[in-house]
Amino acid sequence: MSSISRLKKALLRQGVVVDYDQGVYFLQGAQSQARVLLPAAFPLEEKAVRQLMDFAAVQVPGSASHVCKACATPDFHPGSLAPVGAIVATTADMVIPQAIGTDINCGMRLLTTGVTQDQAAAQLPTLERRLVRLFLEGGRDVPVSGNAFRALFDVGAEAFIDAVPKAGIWSQASPERLRAELAACIGLSEFASNARWAPQALVSARETIRDPSLGSIGSGNHFVEFQVVDQIYDRQAAYRLGLKEGHIAVMIHSGSRDVGFFVGQRWMDRAKMEWPQGAKHPQSGLYALTGPLAAEYLEAMGVAARYAWLNRVVLAEMVRQTLREVLHCDDSRMVVDVPHNVVLQENGLNLHRKGATPARAQDLALIPGSMGDFSYLVEGLGNPDWLSSCSHGAGRSIRRQAMRAIKPSIEQEATWRCLTPREERKIEEAPQAYKPVGPVIASQEEQGMIRSVARFKPWLTVKA
Repeated sequence: MSSISRLKKALLRQGVVVDYDQGVYFLQGAQSQARVLLPAAFPLEEKAVRQLMDFAAVQVPGSASHVCKACATPDFHPGSLAPVGAIVATTADMVIPQAIGTDINCGMRLLTTGVTQDQAAAQLPTLERRLVRLFLEGGRDVPVSGNAFRALFDVGAEAFIDAVPKAGIWSQASPERLRAELAACIGLSEFASNARWAPQALVSARETIRDPSLGSIGSGNHFVEFQVVDQIYDRQAAYRLGLKEGHIAVMIHSGSRDVGFFVGQRWMDRAKMEWPQGAKHPQSGLYALTGPLAAEYLEAMGVAARYAWLNRVVLAEMVRQTLREVLHCDDSRMVVDVPHNVVLQENGLNLHRKGATPARAQDLALIPGSMGDFSYLVEGLGNPDWLSSCSHGAGRSIRRQAMRAIKPSIEQEATWRCLTPREERKIEEAPQAYKPVGPVIASQEEQGMIRSVARFKPWLTVKA
């Protein structure tokens, strides 16, 4: 019996019927249905399926609010409560905080540099030392006032740029460039926010706050990676965006750090606490909020989402500082900044994207592979069958704990360089731990979800 036949039987015993047609799994349960896009060579994981069906079945007793549609992209794999690569649309008065979790607005930013690989390679030892100092040894200088944080949370990103003190890293940052880059930040202007949900330490009256999380990469699959533009698929778009083959681009993957944990954990607890008294609690651990509480959650989530944007801004400015000091270049341009792990209100629905990226018509998106595989810049096509979304990466195929047990021979197999203070990070995040990105891209292009603009190959990765 094939593995898929065994999986179908196992899921059928749990009340889930599985059909398969041309790369798409159609899942039907007693209370929910969903579809999963998965290349034929990729296994459909039972735990991820159960989590997706639980996600799609969330409801609040006595409420008319409900899930409207659920699907998953090819980086589909199990998460802590909700699966990674899942997109679930609910009515506009309902949110599921556990589905987003604590890594709110984990996302990616792409910069061009105006530097060729040969130019960067000629300064590699100096470049590495500077990156280690800034990103891994606390060499950053990022002063922010409480007034600037309040401006960010209560008004928005442009108000923060106007209010931030012109000291430390901000003394070299161009306010005009930062403002111009806001237009390329997907979803940023759509987040509601209110400083009352922020950590008090950030919105105090202090003139100088040195937040230890701001300008930090984070652990796990987060990174700052210098990549080489390997192939251009859309030359007109690449020219407009400043991408040239053989040039260095920098991809930044990070999120809301401690602020996301503060907001996410509080609201996951709140959702459980607000569950209707006497009603049976969901076995999945996924609790929904409706009405005014849902609106309040979106404001709180927006605080963390705006902070995540700021964190990636700081990381990008640290990259620019490195380029100026080592390569004497200040010609970088931001291509796009994209969110994951957020709720966005689209077409009258709340779209929960857990490890998935907006791929609305003409929006740019980033799909990284691994430290040993390609990454892609793509354009969304706004496919409604897949809730105008695409994958946020290739997706893990082997869990971190299993990678530590395997201990792959990294030094012999590596074609990439990784700067990290933790050698186990190279093992946990080795290319073998991830699915190949090629089929992930191809399957989504075949479904009319995205089209490729450019491909990048990894050169130098920084991981905390």
